[in-house]
Amino acid sequence: MGELMKGKRGLVMGVANDHSIAWGIAQALASEGAELAFSYQGEAFGRRVEPLAASLGSDILIDVDVNDDASLDAAFARLKAAWGSMDFLIHAIAYSDKAELTGRFINTSRENFKNSLAISCYSFIDVSRRAAQLMPQGGSLITLTYGGSNRVTPYYNVMGVAKAALESAVRYLANDLGPDQIRVNAISPGPMRTLAGAAIGGARKTYRHTEANSPLRQNATLEAIGGTAVYLCSEYGSCTTGEVIMVDSGYHVLGMPQPENLG
Repeated sequence: MGELMKGKRGLVMGVANDHSIAWGIAQALASEGAELAFSYQGEAFGRRVEPLAASLGSDILIDVDVNDDASLDAAFARLKAAWGSMDFLIHAIAYSDKAELTGRFINTSRENFKNSLAISCYSFIDVSRRAAQLMPQGGSLITLTYGGSNRVTPYYNVMGVAKAALESAVRYLANDLGPDQIRVNAISPGPMRTLAGAAIGGARKTYRHTEANSPLRQNATLEAIGGTAVYLCSEYGSCTTGEVIMVDSGYHVLGMPQPENLG
């Protein structure tokens, strides 16, 4: 075990199973000495998260609905009672109706648009406001985004709009909270074999395409994403805020596929 995060405490939101990006981040933070709490939504996810949290020595699991103010207030009240203060928060929460992640973007429904933006973007603002109140000595807030925020990706649809809004929120929050020494950043991995990623139409093809064409000829790993989060949460990241850090094996620099893959 390392000690980059020794003495630091934080909440990890959005672990669905042991393939989740949030889980990779949690493992990396714990390996550097961080003390963790986990949130989940609903009993089914709670059953999945409990043994994972226990494996990292965490006994603070909180059922949270990010669309419910009372639920969020209760969650952060529990953290305050348990810890008094916190040092970091990992926000790995996003949602859109799976049925609208296959067809045309133009057919996005009003209801799903509002729901996708509320859960995938506004929830980060909402939890950041509460977390900041528990960071009197400063801290780090991290969310997760994806390159479909600024470049059209097949079937990503309304989630691309939601992630674009989320990245903008990162910049505004970074400016708001900078005087309090609270850093706000986003990590942008490429396609990942996760429960969330599988909901997007053509996920397997997208995964294979980025693996074959990224400069490093691979997709990002949970370990690499976790290490980036450790940097952002540790003192090494003390002067980094308002950033969207790409952890996609360089795929974002491409204008076209590699020569051997041009049809």
